[in-house]
Amino acid sequence: MSQTSSVTDIARDYYDSEDADNFYAAIWGGEDIHIGLYDGRRSIKEASRETVLHMARRLRGLKPGARVLDIGSGYGGGARVLAREFGAHVTCLNLSEKENDRNRALTKEQGLDDRITVLEGSFEDIPEKDGTFDIVWSQDAILHAGDRGRVLDEVARVLKKGGEFIFTDPMQADALTDTAVLKPIYDRIHLTSLASFGFYRRELEQRGFREIAIEDLTNQLRNHYAQVKAELAERRAQLEGKISADYIDQMLAGLQRWVDGADQGHLAWGVMHFEKI
Repeated sequence: MSQTSSVTDIARDYYDSEDADNFYAAIWGGEDIHIGLYDGRRSIKEASRETVLHMARRLRGLKPGARVLDIGSGYGGGARVLAREFGAHVTCLNLSEKENDRNRALTKEQGLDDRITVLEGSFEDIPEKDGTFDIVWSQDAILHAGDRGRVLDEVARVLKKGGEFIFTDPMQADALTDTAVLKPIYDRIHLTSLASFGFYRRELEQRGFREIAIEDLTNQLRNHYAQVKAELAERRAQLEGKISADYIDQMLAGLQRWVDGADQGHLAWGVMHFEKI
């Protein structure tokens, strides 16, 4: 088994598990599974939705009828905002059928199934023709790829000339030299590395992209994992019978590692916006 297929299978198995599905549905509210933007008042659900809106406002090409590909779309919360609020036609590509089923159900419930298509698959092999999309969108998903360069190749292939690529990803800091300090995080999410702002700048430039803006919001990564940890600990008793005790214990420990990594300056996160030239 190749590294790419192995990492993809591990991610699919994790997100398809009952524990993970119940955790994300309960703690995030079952719409968004990504890092939020906090202002001291927002709940996890509100902060996660604010990230979607913050990214959407940056896009020049997000107009009625725009074709958007959301890679690693999770429960489709972002896609529904893009379709409902901005009139886009969105293709969701995601490897977890459990998440895809919830995405389809919520999309139909909200009357958006004529503007959103949900596909099962990996963003390392996007099942779409060259130059199909005006925008490629991704939130905190590319870290799970076995070959991130291959993902960027696929993004470049399916994006139209002049199209926009906007995404977020939990990363390691550019200045980090001893990556061994992140091994507990790598082990928890079954990875051997994380990307960085510098990695994406270099790799996308090589594939014919121009940087529009990179917004460093690493403080929000710290805020987010701390908020999720606090919420999970507070609601632990309510989740008994829905999420296993072992999963909760591992999740609480893992979330603290992300908080510690951010506090120590080892991690990075932000909104990255590029144009295909």
